[in-house]
Amino acid sequence: MTAGAALARLRAVPPSVAIAALVALLLVLSAAGAPLLAPFDPTDIRTFNLADSEIPPLFAADGDPRFLLGTDNQGRDMLSAILYGARVSIAIGSAAVTTAMLIGVTLGLVAGYSGGRIDAAIMRVGDVILSFPTILLALLVAGLARALLPGADSARLAPFVLVGAIAVHDWVQYARTVRAATMVESAKDYVKAARVIGLPSARILLRHILPNVAGPVLVIATIHLAGAVLTEATLSFLGVGMPPTYPSLGTLIRIGNEFVFSGIWWIATLPALTLVILVLAVNVVGDWLRDRFNPKLRGRR
Repeated sequence: MTAGAALARLRAVPPSVAIAALVALLLVLSAAGAPLLAPFDPTDIRTFNLADSEIPPLFAADGDPRFLLGTDNQGRDMLSAILYGARVSIAIGSAAVTTAMLIGVTLGLVAGYSGGRIDAAIMRVGDVILSFPTILLALLVAGLARALLPGADSARLAPFVLVGAIAVHDWVQYARTVRAATMVESAKDYVKAARVIGLPSARILLRHILPNVAGPVLVIATIHLAGAVLTEATLSFLGVGMPPTYPSLGTLIRIGNEFVFSGIWWIATLPALTLVILVLAVNVVGDWLRDRFNPKLRGRR
């Protein structure tokens, strides 16, 4: 598919997808600009005031103009906490997707190009990993990291543990996709000609095969971003993610879950709503990209 054809497909964007892309972009930009947009720093416990705790949002009764979305049980501004929490969740999800993509693409290229025992070994390892549910494997990796690394649950090391816990499962799909595409490309004349003239295998893979298999990888990465953010939120909700002093959206939901039945609904509901909107928007865009760039799915429309 040429670049012109790809641009023509991107122009025919349904309104629902355009709205979802705009929402996702606004959330990402707001999270990235959290230090500039947030009225308070939710990571600085010196700014917390227990006298301001459990204030409802401004649109509810007894709201305070200083706190647009209210405060939590420690007096922390919820708007600031959500902005910083979304920043953490998106950063960890993006890093996990990037790590999984790099590992999966590399192993997929090697497996598809080499074949034989190398291919079989890589694919069998992937089969073993896929036999574990995502959350269970992530919990196992996070638990091992906490047991082996001092301070693995601190704000400094916890993001790296979460990235590794998520990426260890997600790389397999990239590897499988790239392996299949690499096997097809390796049988074509231009790859055979490159081998005949003696080009190194690494150059053939990087300069000739990789550009032709990158399209499906980018679509998978878009879809996996929503899953990675949701997995991070789940791990943080279960208590093996970010610490409460530097929360993600999952940590905020876990903290607020203790107060839902006492009428303090906003501490858990507002971060959960932000997470739902973010995941839904990214999923809508990812599903549309998959349908547009998959000839089989496109032909059914």
